[in-house]
Amino acid sequence: MLFGCCGATVFFSRGARVLGLSLGHCGEPFVYDCTAETREADAGDSDEIVAFAFSPSGTYLAVSADNKQLILFRTRPWQCLSVRYAVRRSTSLAITAGEDQILLADKSGDVYSFSIQDPQRPGQLQLGHLSMLLAVVVSPEDRFVITADRDEKIRVSLLEQPYTIEAFCLGHHEFVSELCIPPNHPQLLLSGSGDGTIRLWEYQSGMELDCFKMSEIQASGCQKARCAVVRIVHCKQGDNFAVLCDDFSSVHIFKLDVVAQKLNHLHTITVRQRAWDIAFDDISGLWILDGEMVVVYQPQDGHWQARPLQTATAVCTR
Repeated sequence: MLFGCCGATVFFSRGARVLGLSLGHCGEPFVYDCTAETREADAGDSDEIVAFAFSPSGTYLAVSADNKQLILFRTRPWQCLSVRYAVRRSTSLAITAGEDQILLADKSGDVYSFSIQDPQRPGQLQLGHLSMLLAVVVSPEDRFVITADRDEKIRVSLLEQPYTIEAFCLGHHEFVSELCIPPNHPQLLLSGSGDGTIRLWEYQSGMELDCFKMSEIQASGCQKARCAVVRIVHCKQGDNFAVLCDDFSSVHIFKLDVVAQKLNHLHTITVRQRAWDIAFDDISGLWILDGEMVVVYQPQDGHWQARPLQTATAVCTR
């Protein structure tokens, strides 16, 4: 299951089903079944949604499925604009700040660009790594595309000239699974890895500013010696960000101290079932997909108070 929100727009996926909601608006949710579009499938392909990305304004949502589909939606009102196919299975998506391109990173190490303005145009190869790509982000001014791979590397390239490499951010000891540029500090980059660390970078120079070992806050009794980071999300209001690791039992809240160039752990939220995914809304609420229930946590006097919402499974199966 995947979950995300951008402004008043909320997205869920369960298997091959996509659900779109516009908070504060009446009416039935938008539901799209990715199995509705078919072509000759490769052996082992499934229809499950594996990655998604909102455009910065929330006007567009791109999702990719394990069967190589790339589906573009408009969210105001909800409408499927196109269904295209990638060359190989995708691992991560990003939409440019100009909302004119979808960048798709795939398992072979390539990044393809798909037009939003011409939603039927096939993808164009932009750049490649020598190993599987796991994450891709674009800098807020659309100057840089930043990619991370299974071989510990983070590469910073020019978006318009992706063959030009600006810098490498080197320091992780295992695969780099997550990248996040804080919207309030576009010169900085957060990364998460299978080595159990989150790191802070000044990415244009490749300089590492701080490294936080998640083992320092690992819950007692945890069976895993080291937890890989699977999601990093940043709050648009202030400098908080949340980290989800592959034990899926808790969500960790951090504060980015820009002056001291430090990552400070504030709080750990222990979930009841399993934290499938996390997202911040525009008013500092942290949404956690906990089992089949969506729970929103709001900061109040240094504590995070929970407020459950509608059951996700009930919504996704309407």
